[in-house]
Amino acid sequence: MDRIEVMQSRVLTVQEVSSYLRVHPSTIYRMLKKNQLPAFRVGSDWRFTVEAIDQWREKAESGALGEPAAPAVSESRK
Repeated sequence: MDRIEVMQSRVLTVQEVSSYLRVHPSTIYRMLKKNQLPAFRVGSDWRFTVEAIDQWREKAESGALGEPAAPAVSESRK
């Protein structure tokens, strides 16, 4: 396998990353719209590196990408 083939196999399309993450492509687009996935554009198409997706996935699974905590309700509101 030459260097170009190795580089190409490290960059995924929306279809490929949706298969890799086992989610529907519309979920990928929704996450891109909310800036929740590491990606870059090539023209009008989105691309993903395997390394960045794996790092994002590790953080998500460890809870590091969790939703912001809801504000605490004050005791004085009773």
